[in-house]
Amino acid sequence: MLFDYPTLKLVWWLLVGVLLVGFAIMDGHDMGVGTLLPFVGRDDVERRVVINTVGPHWDGNQVWFITGGGAIFAAWPLVYATAFSGFYWAMLAVLWALFFRPVGFDYRSKIDHPAWRKTWDWGLFVGGAVPPLIFGVAFGNLFLGVPFHFDANLVPYYTGSFWALLNPFALLCGVVSTAMITFHGAIYLMHRTEGAIQRRARLAMLAFGCLLLATFSAAGIWLWQGIDGFAIVSAVDPGALPNPLAKEVVRQPGAWLANYTRLPLGVALPALAYAGTLIAMQLAAAGRTLPAFVASSLAIVGVIGTAGASLFPFVMPSSSAPGSSLTVWDSVSSQLTLNIMLWATLIFMPVIVLYTGWAYKVMAGKVTADYIRENEHAAY
Repeated sequence: MLFDYPTLKLVWWLLVGVLLVGFAIMDGHDMGVGTLLPFVGRDDVERRVVINTVGPHWDGNQVWFITGGGAIFAAWPLVYATAFSGFYWAMLAVLWALFFRPVGFDYRSKIDHPAWRKTWDWGLFVGGAVPPLIFGVAFGNLFLGVPFHFDANLVPYYTGSFWALLNPFALLCGVVSTAMITFHGAIYLMHRTEGAIQRRARLAMLAFGCLLLATFSAAGIWLWQGIDGFAIVSAVDPGALPNPLAKEVVRQPGAWLANYTRLPLGVALPALAYAGTLIAMQLAAAGRTLPAFVASSLAIVGVIGTAGASLFPFVMPSSSAPGSSLTVWDSVSSQLTLNIMLWATLIFMPVIVLYTGWAYKVMAGKVTADYIRENEHAAY
């Protein structure tokens, strides 16, 4: 059975969102734990406890990152090409930071020397803290518009600079992303540890939960009051072949909130971000860490869903040539490609979810200092 082209375009917008959320939830708590590593672990044994809470799963969770990048490449080739031109150095910074993770996990405890281990602890911190910060900055720049345009042959030209990406609003979005991921990681750390480490993770959970609520609110107010959005003012045929130059786009005050007027149920997404964060904080503070982790996962759905719903149908707006902006309707692959990818996703995604659930069930339980001492040479 083949789906019609407009439906496939919308379905793949939703699926890319699901993959981004899956990456933020699954690989996000690993990164959050890495961000907290130098601060919640006060000696070598405590830091090894922290590392081993995510040690069995971190590499498997990278599947979400790889799948998300592959899906964008295959489903939205124009977005992939344009984004990697405009965000080239930012993406390289993410990759350089991620290099610290496999090397840090595998080599950190190979040599019993304080300087060696401390260096890799900070390497794991960089690998955990830098990617969510840069991803948040990238999302912030989408709301401001990215300076690019297409020529008549649809070749993209980026006219900005790396330093221009580091503007105040984008940096605020980076803080939102970092707070969200670190909050999520702190709850996971509470769930897998006990004693002093759990108490420090609890303090981090409260601090980053409050920071998430404050910065998410500030970004929303700034977007409402101080940033003009983009709007399509010409007729768009969702079933037409992709051509980002076949539309007229203008900048309008309040355009990023227009979708909530057209579809009032959309306000459920920012409401979920607030409710999920507050409920997660309350549950975690009460010691109910597993439901707290579920609630913080729902908060991530709310935060990322709010960004996606506000941008829709735009995927990558252009600040220098609004008519070149990439949308859900005009930046996609062919109907056949989207159909093949959809069926592959429907087959393999449940396998990934089931395997991941089984792995977490098998390796559940607390990681303790006694466990580290008893597995001195086997544990990370």
